[in-house]
Formats: sequence, structure tokens, C-alpha cells
Amino acid sequence: MSEPNALKGEMCPFCHTPNLTLIEEEMDIPYFGKVFLFSMSCTNCKYSKADIECAEQKPPAKYTIDITSEEDMKIRVVRSSEGTIKIPHIGSIEPGTSAEGFVTNVEGVLQRMKEQIEKLRDEEEDEEIQKKAKNMLKKLGRVMWGQESLKMTIEDPTGNSAIISDKAVKGKL
Repeated sequence: MSEPNALKGEMCPFCHTPNLTLIEEEMDIPYFGKVFLFSMSCTNCKYSKADIECAEQKPPAKYTIDITSEEDMKIRVVRSSEGTIKIPHIGSIEPGTSAEGFVTNVEGVLQRMKEQIEKLRDEEEDEEIQKKAKNMLKKLGRVMWGQESLKMTIEDPTGNSAIISDKAVKGKL
């Protein structure tokens, strides 16, 4: 891993103050290769954005994995802002203008899903939707404790995303 390059005092595109820090870091991810992590954050308005790109061009890719045990929570997940993570009957993390790239593990992805569902549950007035959200949260808890299984898929037209595990099945997008 190289030392991150940081530019401080840049102009923030949102609050127009010189409090934006830009960071670029090179990282070598085992079984995936060299990547560049990019991020920007403003200490004034708290704006932040992050992304990840492979050093070499990769073909579009789709990875699928069956999460069946608590041990699977440690499996590395790389997602660029162009990647879509899908968990059937639970939800998805979609690309878009505010999408973030990240390097995490299966547990981190499930935690992000859990936070989205909790927000929906807390903001929703329809009791039926609240009940569905509570059931999804229970299911995610059981999966995180290795008591239930689920399938996770990540699709990326840029090839900058992956699930890094011998259990993951790589296919064409």
C-alpha cells in the first residue's frame, strides 16, 4: 500500500469554502489487483464522496455468492460507484450520482442494507411496510449470525467491483 496523496484546502463544490480534502491512495487487494481509492470530504459541510478504480481495465463482471455461515461475514467485497449489489427479497445498493465506491466485507454490506431498512422502517407510516422492514431486519440478523443463508450478487459494467472468495461465482454481465 502506498502513502496516500492528499490535497487540503481545496474549494468545496457545495459550501464554497476552502475546506475540501482530496485523497488518492493506491492499494493492492489480494486476488483482485492494484486499485486506486479516491475520496473527498469537507470539514465544513460534511460533504463526502468516494470511489475505487482498477489500475488495469477489466471486462464487465458479475459475482454471485451464497452466504451460508458466520465465517462468510469476513469475505472481502469491492464495489465501485458503478457496481450494483443485489440481495433478493431484501434490497440493493445502486449506482448513481451520489453512489459511493468502497472496500469492505460481506458484514459491511449487510450493515449498509440494515441501515437503509432501519431508516425506511422509522420514516414509514404504513404499518404493512413497517412490518416488512422489521422482518427483513430479523432475516439480516439471522444471516449475520450464520443461522440463515442468502444470495448476494454484484454486477459492474466497468469490472471495478468483485466478491473475493473461492465461494464466489464469477460470470458474464
